[in-house]
Amino acid sequence: MADPTDRSDADLLTRTASAVVEATATTDGPRVGRDLDAVLFDAGGVIVVPDPLTIGPALAPFGATSDLATLIRAHYVAIRAHAGSASAGEDVWLDYLRAHVGACGVPAEQADAGLAALVRVFGHRTWRFPLVETVVAMERLREHGTPLGVVSNAVGQVEDLLRHTSCCQVGPGGGVEIDVLVDSGVVGVEKPDPAVFAPAVAVMERLGVDRGRIGYVGDSLRYDVAGARAAGLVPLLLDPHDLHADLDVGPGAHRISSVHDLLPVGERPEQHPEQAPQPEGD
Repeated sequence: MADPTDRSDADLLTRTASAVVEATATTDGPRVGRDLDAVLFDAGGVIVVPDPLTIGPALAPFGATSDLATLIRAHYVAIRAHAGSASAGEDVWLDYLRAHVGACGVPAEQADAGLAALVRVFGHRTWRFPLVETVVAMERLREHGTPLGVVSNAVGQVEDLLRHTSCCQVGPGGGVEIDVLVDSGVVGVEKPDPAVFAPAVAVMERLGVDRGRIGYVGDSLRYDVAGARAAGLVPLLLDPHDLHADLDVGPGAHRISSVHDLLPVGERPEQHPEQAPQPEGD
């Protein structure tokens, strides 16, 4: 391991941090402390994504890639297709699944076979691959004193899932401590109905947060942005691959590339690489 007191390394870290601060200081999106006092999160597509270690092998016989980053990105390609779909009813979700298959690298001539293979493994149990970048950002927000919560369309499994993957939980535990978790399968109403946000908003208001200063991070225009706007929250569309740049996200909504974008200027981890946790052993 390099000696942290090495002058050249220290100078490089300082220059890198200064450049990052300068680049991010002009970012125009909302930030905690300036525009937001609390943040709520969707689970699927924000904290966890469909498990690429399940989907990749299922689609491999039909020409899918084995590249992990591509398999993770496939969800975001698919949710962009979902946003732009002209289909009605359940066919909108079918457009998501077809786009997911294609984004995994399955060629058009194998698309139907790939779709059949995907739906054999795709379900609420598939949404279990943690996005560590989001979890680290949540941890940073919590350290900043920001009230946090989760509001998810699900079937009653989200609380156990997020706890068991050490992502987050209400109260102390192995993940990031949050203040409230709402699972649509438990409360009986789902996004985009604004009523699903009511329990979380009530908790935030008890903590002294005005609903107009609560951000909601989601990856879906149809469910998350529309639902958050209807609930009077600040909609934040997570778009890590800039796939929604051509779409109007609507009044009051913002696109972010990472949950780290919400941190106050100067508090993003890449601005202080020298403060990164040290390895537990050499």
